[in-house]
Amino acid sequence: MFERVAVLSDIHGVLPALEAVLAEPDVAAADLIVLTGDIADGPQPVEVLDRLAALGDRALWVGGNGERELVAAHAGQPASYDVSNWAAAQLRADQVARLAALPPAVTFSVAGLGEVLCCHATPRDDEEMVLVDSRLDRWAEVFAGLPAEVGTVVCGHTHMPFTRLVDRRLVVNPGSIGMPYGGDGAWWALLGPGVQLRRTRYDVDAACARVAAESGFPDAAAWADEYLRSRHSDADALAVFGPRDGR
Repeated sequence: MFERVAVLSDIHGVLPALEAVLAEPDVAAADLIVLTGDIADGPQPVEVLDRLAALGDRALWVGGNGERELVAAHAGQPASYDVSNWAAAQLRADQVARLAALPPAVTFSVAGLGEVLCCHATPRDDEEMVLVDSRLDRWAEVFAGLPAEVGTVVCGHTHMPFTRLVDRRLVVNPGSIGMPYGGDGAWWALLGPGVQLRRTRYDVDAACARVAAESGFPDAAAWADEYLRSRHSDADALAVFGPRDGR
């Protein structure tokens, strides 16, 4: 059983944001760091993967739709976004192999929370949409078949942090490290004995300049300006994502 677990989701290949979170005392002291998918599909994929690999056994990796698309794009099947196609071409063979082998979900015990399942989008699908205001029967549908002993589910994918109860089960979305919707900074979660949603502030101007200077992605400056500055609000994102949760 772990006493403290830091959950980092949707890093999207943004090294300055990742470094800021890894420098947080509560992340540095955590027993485990869980990465819940969409780790490297962004402007600094190689650097982010190397930085995370250096964590060794302290990091537990989960695959998301971003990992699946990077692996496919590396094999010649184009991804949905230009940055993903570019990122896939940068990856080394060992990095592609690691991403291809990632599990879709992991389960472990946390003090105060019991059995916790971490996935990317939902336990059954790596790009399914569930939101803070999704109806209870929608949550029941995506949680069908989940073991009763799993009392907490941590999911990312939508880049908006929240906690809510779903028929006695706690659901946590840590938000996004590299592509936050609703406010700049790097969003993450600390588990044990309860749940804390955290926001790490960092110098966004300097980070945008660094991504533009260090990434070989042709549109790196514009990409960083859009996502690191959180140009899209949570209201914008909910309006776009809402129809995809079956409402």
